[in-house]
Amino acid sequence: MSSCEQKLSVKYPVTDKVNHVDNYFGTEVPDPYRWLENDRSDSTAAWVKAENEVTFGYLEKIPFREDIRKSLTAMWNYPKEGIPTKHGGKYFVWKNDGLQNQSVLYVQDGLSGEPRVFIDPNTMSEGGTTRVSSISVSNDNKYVGYTVSDGGSDWKELRVKDITGKDLPDVIKWVKFSGISWLNDGFYYSGYDAPKGSALSEKNQFNKVYYHKLGTAQSADVLVYQDTKNPLRYNTAGATEDGRFLILSVSAGTDGNTLSIRDLQKKGAGFVPVTPASFEHEFVPIDNIGDDIYVLTNRDAPHYKLMKVNISKGKPQWDVVIAEGEDVITGTAFVGGKLVVEYLHNASSQVFIFDKDGKNKQQLALPGIGSIGFSGKKTENEMFYSFTSYATPATIYRIADINNPKAEVYKETKLSFTLSQYVTEQVWYTSKDGTRVPMFLVYKEGTPRNGKTPTLLYAYGGFNISMTPGFSISNMFFLENGGIYAVACLRGGGEFGSEWHKAGTKLQKQNVFDDFIAAAEYLIKEKYTSPAKLAIRGGSNGGLLVGAVMTQRPDLYRVALPAVGVMDMLRFHKFTVGWGWVDDYGSSDNEQEFNYILGYSPLHNIKADTHYPATLITTADHDDRVVPAHSFKFAAAMQAAQVGKNPVLIRIETMSGHGSSSTGKAIDEYTDMWAFTFYNLGMKPRQ
Repeated sequence: MSSCEQKLSVKYPVTDKVNHVDNYFGTEVPDPYRWLENDRSDSTAAWVKAENEVTFGYLEKIPFREDIRKSLTAMWNYPKEGIPTKHGGKYFVWKNDGLQNQSVLYVQDGLSGEPRVFIDPNTMSEGGTTRVSSISVSNDNKYVGYTVSDGGSDWKELRVKDITGKDLPDVIKWVKFSGISWLNDGFYYSGYDAPKGSALSEKNQFNKVYYHKLGTAQSADVLVYQDTKNPLRYNTAGATEDGRFLILSVSAGTDGNTLSIRDLQKKGAGFVPVTPASFEHEFVPIDNIGDDIYVLTNRDAPHYKLMKVNISKGKPQWDVVIAEGEDVITGTAFVGGKLVVEYLHNASSQVFIFDKDGKNKQQLALPGIGSIGFSGKKTENEMFYSFTSYATPATIYRIADINNPKAEVYKETKLSFTLSQYVTEQVWYTSKDGTRVPMFLVYKEGTPRNGKTPTLLYAYGGFNISMTPGFSISNMFFLENGGIYAVACLRGGGEFGSEWHKAGTKLQKQNVFDDFIAAAEYLIKEKYTSPAKLAIRGGSNGGLLVGAVMTQRPDLYRVALPAVGVMDMLRFHKFTVGWGWVDDYGSSDNEQEFNYILGYSPLHNIKADTHYPATLITTADHDDRVVPAHSFKFAAAMQAAQVGKNPVLIRIETMSGHGSSSTGKAIDEYTDMWAFTFYNLGMKPRQ
């Protein structure tokens, strides 16, 4: 037992129960906390206030909480810089001097020009919670479109500046998950009608594609595409870089889409479907060269292949450019006359450069196990890319000529502290059904394997998303204090292609939880740690993961940190864009899937009078992706069921969303997370 266990006691607020029961195919399922779904009620607001008072009352009594805040703030305070993008001789780059709430967009003339502020989101709100998340420069390099969101919400406004930085009157409202695709003197975007109820929880339906002409009102925007028969679909459209084609992508969820193409050179031409209408596979348009449109797809290729499609003769003609290989293709882009292709080899990035016909493959040398991001244009030979790993902050490299891909360091991150010597190893363990699963382990050289080292196990396991090595200053704080950071690459992710992903979806979702439990058992068996020293963490779908495994195997973990999790698996599709996750989860509207989901849904598998790990649930009032009601109901049920001294707390942030909406709020949240974790693992931060 920890030397500081348990100095702090907790008295939970009384959470009212209602007699609400849903009937699913003859099975009655009580939902006593249904009232917490109403995000606009006074009773929900009062419950949030009471829970936060208990949570922060507990956290404030942790003796070293402020020491953690000071140390974490000092570590966070170093300059950060993104990958430059070039547009018409000008370079745009995001920078943060260290503790700015939002990164600032700078522009400079040429590589040696003096950077000047182009967009500073820190001036847009008093609390620093207004975010500019992306920019798009017009093809003539005269205008810059950008997206603005407040308080962490997924709702965005589209705004425009001219290249001098002057704001234009164009403002587009009620946009979600949309880019800005320029064509001539306007752009394409996807939007919704204004919500009739709660903007933060109402189901989002009837996504439409519009074209906005600069200088006109949003009400005058041209409707390009809508589907009045299928309200629950994402519809997006983008023009190729040369303005030749308009490509329409339609998806019924997060997995699989269709493509249709309009030749903009042909007056009055309609969209020509080029893929099956089944939504069974992914088709990611890259760009075009002449009549050929390049598309990355997993159709008949679980590891993906690059193809090109031609509609000039009416019937679509498909040809393979780069065939499927042993490793997964995760992305590709044209830079100059070359194709730059990123692969994943055992969850680590590798990059190869091909001719546009997929020939003359050559590998780009990378520093080691890590992840990259890159920028370049079809019309430019210059390319930038960043490389990062668990113990290495981003270094930006520049290739002056893609035809002679010699990389030189362009910007190297200078930390405000000296990094200790860290080891990153990849181990393989066996899951319940015999599947081999990889896991990254990061720790200081010389860390003993005696079962006593505090360890944080993190994973995601869903939506074809891969867990690849990347630098986190928050995780570095844990490592600097002697912890082990472990990342398991579970089924449900994209590390090994679409078959790996499918093996963790719908009626196979339990594989994800089994993979995670096996990772914890491996860490304990191999004496990296022990149940008394093991913390687990995950966010969003990873929050569902933590909720599921802590209810299935509460004995394995000392601390559980589910963040913005999908906890009520019977009702997730009733809110905002939750309907889009049915591809991964299935739905309680389907009898077979209902019975399976009920078997693991975190909210519905909490057992009374059980010793659960010390739990800190985190969510935020502006999370309109995974609505806070998931966490509210889970916290209420956990508090009612918990026995023993381990606390079950919920921390509800304000003016923040599915992720921290500012640097200040991120530091606050991580301070509390680490204070809670250290206290309950029996750790003390080093001075």
